[in-house]
Amino acid sequence: MVKLINYTSKPEITIAVAARLCYSSYGIAKIEADFNDGEKGLEKARKLIKRIRTSGHESVLEHANFTFGIEKLSRSASHQLVRHRIASYSQRSQRYVKEERPMYVVPDSIAGNGELLAKYNKMVDDIFSLYGYFLEKGIPAEDARYLLPNATETQIIFTMNARELLHFFRLRGCNRAQWEIRAAAQDMFKLVYPIAPSVFYGGGPACVRGNCSEGEFSCGKPSEVRKSWLKGSFDF
Repeated sequence: MVKLINYTSKPEITIAVAARLCYSSYGIAKIEADFNDGEKGLEKARKLIKRIRTSGHESVLEHANFTFGIEKLSRSASHQLVRHRIASYSQRSQRYVKEERPMYVVPDSIAGNGELLAKYNKMVDDIFSLYGYFLEKGIPAEDARYLLPNATETQIIFTMNARELLHFFRLRGCNRAQWEIRAAAQDMFKLVYPIAPSVFYGGGPACVRGNCSEGEFSCGKPSEVRKSWLKGSFDF
């Protein structure tokens, strides 16, 4: 469902160079050379990023960008995704692309109930049939789309910087987030963490690195959530 299309080359080095520049009398070329010194330079960069994240001075994380592509996401979930304003989005248009085949998402809560699933599928199929009928009658796709359900699948490409990604993981990785956007957040994290572990270590909902931010609405499973997000990662 989620694919990492592109990202800033050497994101940890890029962030470290930007951070060091703020407090160094050396020129950019000298700073770059210092951090591009093989494994030794990468280790220095990661140590600096750890200090930056600990201090909360995260603006330099914005110099690293990551571009994702998501397919088979419902329109319901994509509306949540685009609420994150510090990002760039390109989504398949329902004005210009006709939904000729009924492609839609079925929640597990419905898929697990045979009777309800049959009713759900029939209703969605009926909607798509009516949509197709409207198109045949000359109704523009941009008007016929008003019939389409939130379950309709969409495709979207978007770019976020590392700082916004950490914010996204904190909100959408929470157990209280809607299941579809939560799954997307977890998949995104698994893709970016190996590329820039010092940037994304501890990424996820608030309970991964501290206390739950949901108060009385907490899922009550901080240990389970923490384990799932830290699985396979390592400390710095």
